[in-house]
Amino acid sequence: MQSRGFADFWPEYVRAHSRAQTRALHAIGSVLAVVMLGLGFAVSLWFLIGVPLVGYAFAWYAHFFVEHNRPATFEHPFYSLAADYRMLFLMMAGRMDAEVERCCGEAAA
Repeated sequence: MQSRGFADFWPEYVRAHSRAQTRALHAIGSVLAVVMLGLGFAVSLWFLIGVPLVGYAFAWYAHFFVEHNRPATFEHPFYSLAADYRMLFLMMAGRMDAEVERCCGEAAA
């Protein structure tokens, strides 16, 4: 993926997350990563080790076994992280399916 900025990266990211299962697994990992972050500061700093492990485990499983593509994290780690949480917030708002349709066409949504 060759992107000049986040606005260019976002449609590519959405196309790489076209399946609902992929997005659901990302959402689980993203929420659990935030929980681990909170536990890290509230209970023990050892939980901070789990933040990337939990977040990436769900996301990478989705890419390798559901979507059958390569995670964007390898080429664009910061854009990928920002896009993960943008996708999560759009899912929570009930707007991600429309975004998939916009970027991928009706067949993907």
